[in-house]
Amino acid sequence: MANTPAKKPPAKLLKAPAHKRKIKAVDIVPGWSEKADMVGLSLELACDRDSSLYAQYTIGLHAWLLSQIQITHPALSQRLHDDADEKAFTISGLNGAFTRSSQPLALQSGETYRWRISALSNPVVKWLSRWLTQLPEEIDLRGTILKVQTVELSLPPETYGAIAKLSPPVQSKVSLSFPTPTSFRRKKNHFPLPLPFNLFHSYLRRWNNFAKVSPDSEDFLNWIDRHVVVSRHHIQSQKVAVGKRGSVTGFVGAVELALDATAHQDPAFVIWFYRLAKFAPYCGTGHKTTFGLGQTRLGWQLPAAHKMVAIAPTDALANRIAELTEYFIHQRKRVGGSRAQLISETWATILARREQGDSLIAIAEDLEMNYETVKTYSKLARRAFKE
Repeated sequence: MANTPAKKPPAKLLKAPAHKRKIKAVDIVPGWSEKADMVGLSLELACDRDSSLYAQYTIGLHAWLLSQIQITHPALSQRLHDDADEKAFTISGLNGAFTRSSQPLALQSGETYRWRISALSNPVVKWLSRWLTQLPEEIDLRGTILKVQTVELSLPPETYGAIAKLSPPVQSKVSLSFPTPTSFRRKKNHFPLPLPFNLFHSYLRRWNNFAKVSPDSEDFLNWIDRHVVVSRHHIQSQKVAVGKRGSVTGFVGAVELALDATAHQDPAFVIWFYRLAKFAPYCGTGHKTTFGLGQTRLGWQLPAAHKMVAIAPTDALANRIAELTEYFIHQRKRVGGSRAQLISETWATILARREQGDSLIAIAEDLEMNYETVKTYSKLARRAFKE
């Protein structure tokens, strides 16, 4: 499992126009049965002309996918909405060749861009299998049209039961790669380091949401903390504007994890170490995985700069949001508490996006807030900043 490059994705499942191919996914993909609990898809997208994407376009991808679920399976959509902590899916940003322009991201005509979706529960996997038979021809991201060219498997169908029966491999190391910024929440702050405890706490938490069999969480995580070490890493930090408000400092790159000499005194935990590492590419790492953060690959992979998943170009917006958030928190320092933090992040996000030219309507839509409230916050933020 260590230092092993990811296998090349299998042949195309569907070819455009995909929505006209009335073929069940279970007929196309061997082993993709109604019992599968998780799977990964990679959509190849293209635009007919040079276009631009707004900095927080992953909010648009997130909303588009949820709208597809809402249209075709309202009950599942309601379940995902009501239980936000469940996080039964992840998405990536767009991966491909981008050019710099006055806008955060410039898409090139004739280029293709990959977008990954993973499902972590049987209901979502079932929905994906049906959705593939009526896949839309295009994705509209606030006027930028991306046409769906092909769909591939990026991660094979799998079940929690099958992973829970895996035996440990011969290798004593595991390598994980993080093509999009990855971060954890620690004491109400972002923690951008791939410490083994944080990594496996993230995987185990998601595993426990869906699986019937798991190790004792406290004992296992204590074992991780004592016996799993970082034997090699190549990481760098990135600040990104992602999700509905605020900014996140995360890391990208790769890390190699090894077991110390006494780890095998607890063979059951050794097995779970490898099982959860196998689960990691499906569930992602850290927080905001439904907005493109925390994408995870098994193996040591350091992609070329121009092929990095494109969240990094939003650094300028993220830095501005962080700067304004700190300014507003300082103004409200006598108020304190989580409410002051939330209001400061909201004001900062609105003001920073207005500075880069986003409309109040677009901001209100992304933040899922009332337009008049966003308008009022914008005025208050401008006034406070001038003071």
